[in-house]
This record gives sequence, C-alpha cells and structure tokens, in this order.
Amino acid sequence: MTLPINLSPHQRAELSTRLMQVAKDAAFLVGPSLRAAFRSTMAVDYKVDLHDIVTIHDKQSEIAIRDYILAAEPDSTLLGEEGGSVGTGRVHWYVDPIDGTSNFARGLAFWCVSIGAMVDDEIVAGVVYDPIAEQLFSADLEGAWLNDRPLRSQAALDESHATLITGYPVARDFRLDGKDAALERFGTLVETFSTLRRPGSAALTLAHVAAGWSDAAVGFGVNPWDVTAAMLILRNAGGTYRPLTLGKVGVDAPANQCPGYVATGAGAHYPTLDRVADSIDMSRKAARR
Repeated sequence: MTLPINLSPHQRAELSTRLMQVAKDAAFLVGPSLRAAFRSTMAVDYKVDLHDIVTIHDKQSEIAIRDYILAAEPDSTLLGEEGGSVGTGRVHWYVDPIDGTSNFARGLAFWCVSIGAMVDDEIVAGVVYDPIAEQLFSADLEGAWLNDRPLRSQAALDESHATLITGYPVARDFRLDGKDAALERFGTLVETFSTLRRPGSAALTLAHVAAGWSDAAVGFGVNPWDVTAAMLILRNAGGTYRPLTLGKVGVDAPANQCPGYVATGAGAHYPTLDRVADSIDMSRKAARR
C-alpha cells in the first residue's frame, strides 16, 4: 500500500505505531538465531580494516529483516549496513542487524539489533533489541518504552559524578586527529568523569542512556543505521541528542546522517564533554577546508 501524500496528525501517529510494531516483529524474528549463534564457533571476515568485522549472521539477519519489512510495509526503502539500499518506497528504514559485531563474534554480551523508520525526513519509529538480556527498547511518536514499560532517562547533574560511554579514540581517530591530540582529549574525559566505558555498540549505548543506566555518550564515527532508532528512543525518554557534522556533511544534514554526536540523559550539563566534542568537530571541519 502506498502512503497518502498528506498525512493528518492522527494518521501520522497511527502509522508511527504500526511501523514500530513492524520493527519489533522484525527484531524478534532474528533474535532466536542470533542467540543460538552467540558464543559459538563462527567465521569472521573484514570490511574496511581489521577493526571492522562481519559475520554470516550479520548478512543472514539483515536479509530476514529486509524481507519481513518489505512484505509488511511494501511502500518502503531499506538501507542496511551489509546489503545497501533496497526498494524505492516512502518509508525509509535504517537497519543494523548486529550493532556491535566485534562483541558478538568474541562472546561479549553488548550488541543489539537496531531498526529505525523515517517518513518525510522525520524519524517516526525505532527499536533497539538486546536478545541476550531480552530487553526491547522502542519508540514511536507518542513515547519510548523498555519491554512495554514507559522509559525515562535520568542523568547525574554534574559530570564529575557521571558515567560516560565513548569509543573515542580508535585507530581512525589517531589518523584524523593525531595520536597525541586524541590521547590528550581522552585523558581529559577520563579525569573529568567519574567513570568512562567503551562497550562498543552505539545503538545499545544510546538506549542505555535513555534508560538512565549511563549518563552520557559521545561518538565520532557513526552511520545512520547505528543511531536512527536509538536517537528517537533517547529523545522520547527525555534525553538530548546533539549531532556533529565533523565536516563530512552539510550543516543542514538530518541528525541521523551526521557522523558524530553528543548524547546526554535528562538533567545533564557537562561542559567538559561539550568542549572536547566541539574541539574534535571544529578541527575536523578545518582539516576538510
């Protein structure tokens, strides 16, 4: 079915809820096979470099999710991490079948399925599913939930008492920012925050901020399939998601297309985090001029 050109607010809300349910069903569809594969012997391949791995389970899960979504919502275009873009419909889906593949392949239980939907450049539905913990984070235009319970973020008021999640710096950041500068920035964050963690899945990290299990997160190398779903979940839970262009996209680019972000739970005010993130953003913009 093709969507009407102009949707009323009521129609938009109904569509949002329906798309959230489609995303839930697609995530649940691949959950059992991913749980069965986790901590089993599996072959690992590499994409860009030795830090960017992929397994057969990523590919198989994306195909299953894609086929389910296109059958349930034919007026769709789906962009997946592994298979690229499929379809020409009005609902744009962003799918990461396993966000945190390195963790999945090594047996570390911090990875998830991420599925987000946009209509007319607005994120209208999102699901982040942790099959090991059996935790389903979801959002539509009306709210955010964890396993069907309303989700509200809560953050420490001061960064000296807060927990920060970041993957910065990785080898790519050393190349872009210089090792000394990157390590100095990392040191500043370590000294400022009560706790700093590097668990390795942007989507699940943002969901944890939305749940109030962490206070903030910052990243400098994300893709739309990593953050589209979690961005809506976080914002609807009362948190804040601030995109960073890093000089790679225009200033008017949608937030989910920006490769960097600063995310905080409700009530957070973290000036050191903002200063470090803005410094990285400005230096990368200057390097691209």
